Amino acid sequence: MTKEEIFDQLSSIVLTYGPKIVGAILVWIVGWWVIKLLNVGFGKMLDRRQIDENIKPLLKGTTSALLKVLLTISVLSMMGVAMTSFVAVLGAMGLAVGLALSGTLQNFAGGVIILVLKPFKVGHLIEAQGFLGVVHEIQVFNTVLKTPNNKTVIIPNGGLSTSAMTNYSLEKTMRVDWTIGIAYGDDSRKAAAVIQRLCDEDGRILKDPPVMIAVAELADSAVNFTVRAWVKTEDYWSVFFDMNKKVYEVFDLEGLNIPFPQMDVHVHNP
Repeated sequence: MTKEEIFDQLSSIVLTYGPKIVGAILVWIVGWWVIKLLNVGFGKMLDRRQIDENIKPLLKGTTSALLKVLLTISVLSMMGVAMTSFVAVLGAMGLAVGLALSGTLQNFAGGVIILVLKPFKVGHLIEAQGFLGVVHEIQVFNTVLKTPNNKTVIIPNGGLSTSAMTNYSLEKTMRVDWTIGIAYGDDSRKAAAVIQRLCDEDGRILKDPPVMIAVAELADSAVNFTVRAWVKTEDYWSVFFDMNKKVYEVFDLEGLNIPFPQMDVHVHNP
């Protein structure tokens, strides 16, 4: 091969691929710069929406990686590289990984949803998946609860994000319900007045809405009152237990009987 032929071939290659390579390099530089700007803007958006600090690096890193993969594919396509097989291989690999890690990915997606939408926060009292406890930690894959008897419960975020959940700490006030029984023959108006007095004396019980006291049931052994009062959420259990204690002590002093199931047996002796 002569020098002239080699020069002609090199010139042809340069003329054919040179503009593509230069264009690809320019697109790569500009694209990389644009990705950096997008990452900065995405980070500011996460700050404005007060996204949990634990998930910000993960969201930013995932978004940046996806943008860089798309940029790489675009640059290689500009240089004439056939991307059909490459994309097919990536898709197959992604499908295989997704099937192998389906449960883990579900928990990861649930963790992202919980951290972004914030249906509950650390310190909230929630009931979910058959467990009641205070949220101790929200991780990407699991949520850690501390039960009232100081047990640690780890709940996968996948099921937690898609099932029913009760948040007792989301509202500032809660309603406390009691069922208080008196014996048949006792003065029902006096019992209602005593209950109302006990509620009025407890400063933790809110005046608005007012306390509701009503005869709810004429049961087998008792006349049952339903008592409903509103309190601050943090006072719920203390008010509930204290009122039970007061009713037991004061009813005895007021001559009101708290009944218990009993049976009368009549023996006939001809």
